[in-house]
Amino acid sequence: MNVLESFSLKGKVALVTGGAGLYGRQIVEALAEAGAETYIASRNLESLQEVAKEEVQRGHNVTAMKLDLSEDESIENLHNDIIAKSGKCDILINNAVSREFGSAGWKNTLDDFDKSLRINASALFKITQIFAEDMKKNNSGSIINIGSMMGTVGVENGNYEGTDFTPATSPLYFYEKGGMHNFTRWAASMLGPFNIRVNCLAPGGFQVPSHPKRFVENYSKRTQLGRMANSSDLKGPIIFLASDSSAYLTGTIIAVDGGYTAK
Repeated sequence: MNVLESFSLKGKVALVTGGAGLYGRQIVEALAEAGAETYIASRNLESLQEVAKEEVQRGHNVTAMKLDLSEDESIENLHNDIIAKSGKCDILINNAVSREFGSAGWKNTLDDFDKSLRINASALFKITQIFAEDMKKNNSGSIINIGSMMGTVGVENGNYEGTDFTPATSPLYFYEKGGMHNFTRWAASMLGPFNIRVNCLAPGGFQVPSHPKRFVENYSKRTQLGRMANSSDLKGPIIFLASDSSAYLTGTIIAVDGGYTAK
């Protein structure tokens, strides 16, 4: 196979959980541009339908579907609907994340901690397992978890100097993303015999207009490339891991953070 052809996703079926957020949007765009039949799913169906509409107008095959990661039945129904419509799912991108239970920091109730872990950890296990069962039938598949550099490092207080921003006070996101990184290694071990690859991308901070100028400066100095992430930085790595171009790569956590965690 020609090396450039190995990056094509034509004939592949992909599912992205989430898909309307900062990183999800460019993941969907990349998969669709590479030729994949792409499903996007989350609780916010209206936002996803807008994304799907935009991609369809660009000539791509993108379908929005409902998914509540806190409910077993919702995960199972999504799986069954995709298999019924397309017959398979070659690529699973575990991108959706809930951050709604971290506002109380350390002071959360056990129930609130459990609600976050149910969506960001337990559901990750469930959806990966159920789609992997179909991938096993084809002896092929790529599962990509969207982690975070925060799963590798602690809080850099210097990023907040001179701003009215405050460092993250909840351990949830750090704990969950760190767990996702090692779940990637574990799942790669379990699914490798079936030629299913499991990898993880760990993005750095995405610059948005609401960021204070000083925060952007502080953060950018902390990276080796001197900037925060933008709306296209994840597209190349996603296609690499989703496609046959990375056929011998599994169990890896790839930092897409401008060198932040390499310092």
